[in-house]
Amino acid sequence: MGKIKKLLVANRGEIALRVMRSARELGIKTVAVYSEVDRQALHVRFADEAVCIGAPPSSESYLRMEKIIAATQQTGADAIHPGYGFLSENEDFARAVINAGLIFVGPPPDAIEIMGSKLAAKNAAAKFNVPLVPGTAEPISDIAKAKKISKEIGYPILIKASAGGGGKGMRIVQNEEEFEEQMERAVSEANSAFGDGSVFIEKYVTQPRHIEFQIFGDQHGNVVHLFERECSIQRRHQKVVEEAPSSVLTPELRKRMGEAAINVAKSCGYYNAGTVEFILSDNTNFYFLEMNTRLQVEHPVTEQITGLDLVQLQIRVAEGEKIPFRQDELKINGHAVEVRVYAEDPTNNFLPDIGTLKTYRRPQGHGIRVDDGFEEGMSIPFYYDPMIAKMICHAETREAAIEKTIRAIAEYEITGVETTLGFCKFVMEHPAFRSGNFDTKFVEQYFTPEVLRSSATDAESEMIAATLSARVFEELSVKASPTQEAVVSPKTMSRWRTNRS
Repeated sequence: MGKIKKLLVANRGEIALRVMRSARELGIKTVAVYSEVDRQALHVRFADEAVCIGAPPSSESYLRMEKIIAATQQTGADAIHPGYGFLSENEDFARAVINAGLIFVGPPPDAIEIMGSKLAAKNAAAKFNVPLVPGTAEPISDIAKAKKISKEIGYPILIKASAGGGGKGMRIVQNEEEFEEQMERAVSEANSAFGDGSVFIEKYVTQPRHIEFQIFGDQHGNVVHLFERECSIQRRHQKVVEEAPSSVLTPELRKRMGEAAINVAKSCGYYNAGTVEFILSDNTNFYFLEMNTRLQVEHPVTEQITGLDLVQLQIRVAEGEKIPFRQDELKINGHAVEVRVYAEDPTNNFLPDIGTLKTYRRPQGHGIRVDDGFEEGMSIPFYYDPMIAKMICHAETREAAIEKTIRAIAEYEITGVETTLGFCKFVMEHPAFRSGNFDTKFVEQYFTPEVLRSSATDAESEMIAATLSARVFEELSVKASPTQEAVVSPKTMSRWRTNRS
């Protein structure tokens, strides 16, 4: 592998910008690709060159691998970074990039293929004695046989699509009576979402924590882990708050889980960045869930506690370099919390709330990082994921990181769309989160839309009271100084009322 001179980023938004910034620091030229609706996007303006690859729908632009590879030929790019989402976990794309004589800044296609199938991934991990949730080792369609296995495992059980993700093709079955109906639904949904109706069965862990380990491998056989991330705060089986390290892992458990994560990577000949996800039960027993063969959205919390630039490390590994450190040289530095700022309405089942950012002002200060792809006045396209930004706060302790996050949320001004900021504040202030005693059911156990509605009403009442007090003060001032004109400043009006407009 040679040095990369010009890198095309096959993605959009904040991750495209994040990759380009690291590439520029390495002296690498960058190429953006964009759909027609993203013509004025920040990643397009930041790149050295940009190529339009199609209409707004991702199926006509960001998912068209032949257009992306053609853009490298047009610009002379010699490498492609896929970011996350879109084609980042598509083994056919990785192969097409390599076959075109380009460097793929990611894992080998065969590893992507193995880990892209949950069953193939479990079979590979089992050969390295990685703990697995009790269940079937192969796809199953025989309902009578599936019922028998489920009874042996013990209810509740989980039916999962082999090719699934994001909670699609997944059904929890509490007892034998509802098994048949739930299995038919899971198969139907898996067929519809992925074109593959294969399902498997596993024991359902009732109070799971979602813990993932960042791993890194090079093309010389070296694999290390960069510690864990706690990702249990989720809605619709998708993460919205992440932190590193986890508040419940002991050094001994961290060591065992880290070694298991490394073994998962070795089981498929993995190199470059990857994430091994585990279910943690009772804060002691862990089971391999799946591997994400790409950079994760939440990778910044790992960067904050390790001091590493994971994208630059990705590029160096893709160029054929060895990982420049050993496992025993890595140390955890402080604590980091990430909140995802989505254009969603938490009071309406987190439904997307697409619109224009009338106001957009990022928080600032020591230990605060905002990765985004928008600025004030820009519209959020409804064709793509509605994430506006991710905000990462780093401090010496978990408590300090949480307090810093609360302060930063208060300073983050966004109007024109509803966002998840209020929900994230609710999480930060909740006793279960602060104590570390929570699991993936946090939202269904503790969150209701009324919580945010009532807090918004309280905030408005406080601001109205403050405004009335200001008016009384001004009236008294006018009486004392008849030449002064009493004017109520718009700044004293309720920010809540402004945010709702």
